[in-house]
Amino acid sequence: MDFELSDEQAMLRDTVHDLLTRKYDIETLRSTIDTDPGWSSDVWKQLADIGILGLVFDEADGGAGAGDEELAAVMTEIGSALAPEPFLDSVVVPGLLATYAGMADDARQEFVGGLASGEKLSAFAHHEAGDRWPDYAVATTAGDGAVTGVKTLVGHGDCADSFVVSAREGNDVGLYLVDAKADGVTVSPYRTNDGRRGARVEFAGAPGTRIGSGDASKTIEHVDVVTQAALCAEAVGAMSRALDMTVEYLKTRKQFGVPLATFQALTHRAANMYAQLELARSMSVYATAALSGGTVDPIIASRAKLQVCRGSRLVGQEAIQMHGGIGVTAEYPVAHYVARLTAIARTLGDADAHLANLSSHVSDWDMVTVG
Repeated sequence: MDFELSDEQAMLRDTVHDLLTRKYDIETLRSTIDTDPGWSSDVWKQLADIGILGLVFDEADGGAGAGDEELAAVMTEIGSALAPEPFLDSVVVPGLLATYAGMADDARQEFVGGLASGEKLSAFAHHEAGDRWPDYAVATTAGDGAVTGVKTLVGHGDCADSFVVSAREGNDVGLYLVDAKADGVTVSPYRTNDGRRGARVEFAGAPGTRIGSGDASKTIEHVDVVTQAALCAEAVGAMSRALDMTVEYLKTRKQFGVPLATFQALTHRAANMYAQLELARSMSVYATAALSGGTVDPIIASRAKLQVCRGSRLVGQEAIQMHGGIGVTAEYPVAHYVARLTAIARTLGDADAHLANLSSHVSDWDMVTVG
C-alpha cells in the first residue's frame, strides 16, 4: 500500500498550507481568537473560494467530491497552523449528517450548498448534561414538528445559522434541522480552554424538520468515526509543529555557553517526542485508510484516538518543559498548541474512555496462541 499523498492531494495540502501560514502568526492568531467570532471571515471566504469548505460533499451538492484522505490532509494543515476556523464543526459534521441521513435532494442541495459556499454555518447539537462518550442518552424529544431539550456542548454553536439536532421520537433517535433564530431557541455562548467557541443551546418547542427517516443512530456513529479520524489528523499537524519548535529551540537556546541540543538527556527526550509523533501519525493514517476503503469501524477510530491522546500528552508536556517558563506564556506559540492538543484529546472521548471502549470489546476477538 502506498502511504504517500498523490500529486493532487499534495497540491491540496500545499495550497491550504500556503494560505494558513500566510494568514496566521502567533500575534494574528491571538488577536483573532480574542475577537468574536474567534476566527477570520477573510480566511473563511478564501477557503470557500478554493473549494475547501465543500471538499467532502458531492459535486451535485456544490462540493468537490473528495474523500477522507483529502479531508485528513486539510485537517493536518489546520492543526499545524492552529487555524481557528470552524471547518469541522460548522461544515463537515452537519453536512455529512444531512447527507448520510438521507435529506431530500432539493433540501440537501440547498443546505449543503450553503455550507460549501461559506454563506451558511451549521452545528451538530448532540451532547447533553451527563453524557460521556460513547454513551449518549438523547433526552431531547421531538413530536409534531417541535423539538424540546437542552444541548450543552455545541461546538461553534454561537455562530450557527442552523442546528442539526438529535432527538427522540418514539423509540427512534432522529435528526432535525432547526433554524438558530427560530422561536424557542436560546443560544448561550462560551469560550473553550483553547480559545475556540461553543454554546449551550436550549430548544423549547422549537420548530424542526426531520432529516431522513428511521433511526439515525448509525448515521451519528458514522459521522463520529469520520470526526475522530479528522481530529487525529489535526492533532498530528499540531504535534509536528510543536516538535519542530522544540527542536529549533534546543538548537538555538544556550546554557553554560553551549546549545541545549548538546545535552544528551534533552536529545533523548526530543527523540521520544518524535517516536510518539510517528506512532500517532501511523494510527491516524490507519484510521483514514480504513474510512477511505469503506470501513466505518468505531474500534479502529478508538485505537487511533487512544494513541493520539497519549502522544499529544507527552509531546505537549515535553514541549513546554524543554522551553521552560516561556513555554507557558500567551506570547509564545507552544502553549497554544498544547491547549489545542488538550482539547482534541478530550473531544469525543479521552484516552481513558477509548481504552475502556477497547477493553470492553476484547471478547469480540479470538484468542491468539503460539504453537
